[in-house]
This record gives sequence, C-alpha cells and structure tokens, in this order.
Amino acid sequence: MRASIIPNILALAAVGTATAIPAASPVELAPRAENAALCPKYDGQSYTDSMGAEYDVTCYRINDGSVLGVTGDPTTLGQCMEASDQQSGCVAGLFHMGVNQCYLMADLGTSSWNRDYNLAVKKDAGSGDIGVTFSERKVTSFGQTVKIVGSIDALGNWDTGSAVSLDAAGYTSNNPVWSGKVNIAPGTTFQYKYIVVEGDGSVTWEADPNHSYTVPETASNNQVSKSDVWQTTGNSASSTFASTVTNVVSATSTHSETPTATCTNAPNSRDCWYGGYDVETDFDNQFPTTGRTVKYDWTISNISMSVDGYQRWVLAVEGQYPGPVLEANWGDNVEVTIRNDMPNNGTSIHWHGVRQLNNNGQDGVPGLTECPIAPGQAHTYKFQVTQYGSSWYHSHFSSQYGDGVVGPIIFHGPATANYDIELGALPVTDWYYGGVMYHASIAEHTNGLPPSADNALINGSMTSIYGGQYSRSTLTAGKRHRVRLMNVATDNHFVLSLDGHQMEVIASDFVPIEPFNTTNLFLGIGQRYDVIIHADQAPGSYWFRAEAQDSAGCGSNYNNGNIRSIFSYEGHEGETPISTGHDYSQRCTDETGLRPHWNSFVPEGRAGAEFTELTTSQLQAQENDGSITIYWRINGSRLQANWEVPTLEY
Repeated sequence: MRASIIPNILALAAVGTATAIPAASPVELAPRAENAALCPKYDGQSYTDSMGAEYDVTCYRINDGSVLGVTGDPTTLGQCMEASDQQSGCVAGLFHMGVNQCYLMADLGTSSWNRDYNLAVKKDAGSGDIGVTFSERKVTSFGQTVKIVGSIDALGNWDTGSAVSLDAAGYTSNNPVWSGKVNIAPGTTFQYKYIVVEGDGSVTWEADPNHSYTVPETASNNQVSKSDVWQTTGNSASSTFASTVTNVVSATSTHSETPTATCTNAPNSRDCWYGGYDVETDFDNQFPTTGRTVKYDWTISNISMSVDGYQRWVLAVEGQYPGPVLEANWGDNVEVTIRNDMPNNGTSIHWHGVRQLNNNGQDGVPGLTECPIAPGQAHTYKFQVTQYGSSWYHSHFSSQYGDGVVGPIIFHGPATANYDIELGALPVTDWYYGGVMYHASIAEHTNGLPPSADNALINGSMTSIYGGQYSRSTLTAGKRHRVRLMNVATDNHFVLSLDGHQMEVIASDFVPIEPFNTTNLFLGIGQRYDVIIHADQAPGSYWFRAEAQDSAGCGSNYNNGNIRSIFSYEGHEGETPISTGHDYSQRCTDETGLRPHWNSFVPEGRAGAEFTELTTSQLQAQENDGSITIYWRINGSRLQANWEVPTLEY
C-alpha cells in the first residue's frame, strides 16, 4: 500500500525541499493572463500550459503517489504545471488551493475526492488511465447543467456534490449533446447515471436503470468514448441507486429541505427572495445554490492619502479607502484574487463573520489557515455565500487593517422589514496619523492605556484642522432607506445616530432580527447593524453622528464630538446641518433584547464536562535589555503561530 501524501508533504516541509529539487532552484512563472483558474472549467479535460506541455486535468482530487518536492511559488494550477515542466522526473503537479503549494509528483497512486486539491497529469506520464469521453444527449433550458455521477471515485461515488460536470460547447438545437472526459483505470467496471442541476441547485436524475460500463484494457491513444441518451422511462432492470430524486444541493449545508416560498423580493415584499427561498429559511440549515460566480481581482498597495486633510501613508485596496465593496447574492460563489504590491508587508484577507463551514482554508488567517501572501505574490479565495446581510473584509496580518486594508461586504438576501432604497454600507473607524502598526509596536512594550485616536472616519472621510470633508448621503422624502452600519475600528467603540430620525433595526451582524426602533445604536468593534431610515422629517440636511465612548472607557478620540457625516434630503444636498443630537448616556455594553427572526436556541441540559473554560491573562515580561513586553495568554500559553506551516497543514 502506498503511503499517504500527507506525511510526505509534512516531511518535505520540515526539511525545506526534497533532494531531487535544489533548494534555490527558481521557478519561472508565466504571465497572469495565462494562468486563470482552470478548475472546474477543465475538469476531465486536457490543457496545454504556456510551455507547450499537455496535461490531463482532474479537479478536486488528491493523489497518494510519491512526492519529489514541494514549492510555494505557484499561485494557480497552471503555474504548478509550469513548475512540473522544469522538474526532471516529475509526472504530475498536485496543487493545494488553500495554501498555494504545488507538489511535484514522482509517480501516481490512487486519487480520491478532496475539495482543496487539483491534479494535472502529464500526457506522457504513463499513468495507465484511459480517457473516457462521456456524451449525453439531453435537451436543456437556460441555467441547467448536465453532470455524470457513478459508483467509482472518479465519478463521485454517487455523491451529487462530487459529480463531474459535462460541457455544452458542442450543444446545438439539432444535436443537444453534453460531453466530458474522465480518466479511469483500464479494466474498471462501474455504474453511472446522468443528472440535471437547476440554477437553484435542485437535482433531477434520469430514470432507471443505471448505465454500466467496463473500461477496455487498451485503447488507441488511451482514449475511448461512450454515448448515451437521457432515460425518461425505466424498465425491470435492477438499479443500485434511487431512480429519481429532487433535492437541494448544498455542499456545505446539513439539511436539504425543499424551499417553499413563491413570492418575489420587492420594496413591499422584502421578506421574499428567489428560487423558493425567503426570510423564513434558516440559512444555518439551508441555502440556495445559484450557479453564478462573482469574481474580484484586487491589489493592495502602499500609497499616500489625505482622507481627512492630513496626508499619511495608507495600505489601500485598489488605491482607495475603504476598499471596494464585495457584493454578491445569497447562494453565489465568490472568488477574490488578492495581489500584494506592498514592498515590506505580507498580507491576507479575512471575511469577517463568513461561516466557511467545511471550507476553513479560505478563512484568511496567517499561521492558522494559510501562509501570508508575500510581496509580489497573489492568492485567490473561494467560497459560497451561504448567509446574507452585511459585514466587512480585512487583513488578518498583524494590525494591518487599521492602516487601510479593509472594505465592506454586502450579501443581498431577504429582510425582516420593507424598504424602498438601498444606500449601502456606512463603515466607521478610528484613524491614527502615525499609523496603527506604529502604535501597536509601542503598545507591546508599554504597560498603559491604548493611545487616543487622532480622528475617526465615516465612509472613509472626515474633516480636521488640516481640511477634509464630510461624507454625504441622500434621502428621498417619503421613502425607506436601508443603511448598513459597521464598526471597523481598531480601538474605538461608537454610538451612532441620525439627528431627528429613528432607525428601524432589522439585522445584527449576519442575523435577521425582529425589527425594533431606536435613536442611538451602540456598535462594538466588528459589529454590524442593518437599519432602515424613514425619510419622514422636514426636508433639509441632518447630522449623522458617531461618538466614541471615551467617558465609559472603551475608546478615546481627539475629535470626539465632531465625528459626523451629512444626510440630506433631495434638493438640500448643499446645506450644512444645524440639527441637534439625541440624548443618551455613554456606555460600553451591547444592545439588549435582540430577537433572531428564526428560533435559534442554545441547547438545554448540556453543561459540565461538555464545556471547557479557557482563562485569559496578561503577562508583563522583562527582556534582557531591560524593556518590557506585554503578552496575552490563554490557559497560561502565548500564541505562537508559524506562518510557514499553518495549523491546517498539520
């Protein structure tokens, strides 16, 4: 029996590289344009890389063959192929998408399904597999996809979530054929069926019986073909799998109930959504699969900006602060490529509050789920939107996000109250002229309170003694406006309010809640509230206020009392507000009485040995040079994250 690839990989990580690969051997990578994501587009197909080498691509498969070495230079499967081209004795490249590592294979063993890996086998590798091209004649409608699933690993072992997608490139009205190639060992006998996947993720199986096939021992050019026609009626032949099933494909869900809602999302029916889903759907248990992929390509760079009139360096996403909005619909797939153009900083992106169930490798935490993205390198994050609501993305590299690597997230979905106009995200943050990383380096060696922020920003803008301007939002009289409030600060907790108006709160973080009205809303760091503002006051301009809770002890800001933006009714956009704020008492406590829209109870009767209590403490250590260092500890231990070997690699 072959040894698992995982111990081989860990052994290679420990020594740096295998002896077959010189430690300093460079890998020349092709331009980015030639290295677009190959999976799942080329799954089961051939691909010729930029060096002219031809590979058979198998997506979401790991192979337990022997490993020559491992390199972290490639950031795509295409670049992994190029690295394989340059390594003598390499028959395949196995690419780990989660940590951007390419394993150079000396030989091939058994392949099995694994969502984190893609495999590219050289055409001349002599793997012995036969390429079986399956062709299915099936008339389909827009949004439908035909897949093949069967009794062997290469066909997903009857798991529809691992079924092989077929291609409609040759599909015409006169010849409605879907086809795709799968590499299978000679002599293998198996059963299979075709399925149709709808845009909402539901699956329909063709009728019984199962198709049966035995791969020949030899074939011309190691290629054979198998043609079939969609079966609409069964016969008495036996079948080893259910004949017709309709369910919701939710690869990361624990339930598959059929959705029941039939209404359409509109200003007066925001509780509805599409594809049979609505606000009654508990997305912890069920969510749609749209089949749509939303892609972003962002570069992080070190630039000079004056967001409040004071010019300082900013670590900016796409040259702006805050960064671009990541926007998608509930059930979409998201792919975000992050390119690090900073000369002296690694980086990563964490998707705050995104569940990442069974997808931990995309969580963006250096030392835990990935290595940092090095200067000049790129990394693509991939996940499905299983929740809806508002959040933010930020760097999880040191305290980097406080200096600019941050932006809003909007996942569109149903809501617990109606509204007419979407105004989008309104992030609030504290702002430090010396830079957060500068202050953090001092705080690590100072036994004292955090420094006072020089200013705060609302939607990336504010005034100061140096200039600047207020952020402005426009209200339409008589309309209901949805605003997504979020605290993306480093140290300041804020109370937010709009003079003369109440806010109808409809969501807390990613949780739809029973609506309630308030004039003042407390936001701790990282918190989000979705609110509806009714434009029911006298037309004019009104101050929107963010006040740091300094007297209560959770943040200090030199510009406190003047942290504002302007909400103006249409026709009054040029006015300066003269409105007065609502009365309230400063505090450092969360909002109370929030009620989730669905029943989300903490399990009863579970205590004692089932739960472990972790203690936190602070250690002030005396260094050899007489300085002190402040350490935070959990259960008496300091965190020691190894950026070169993330926890998920163990």
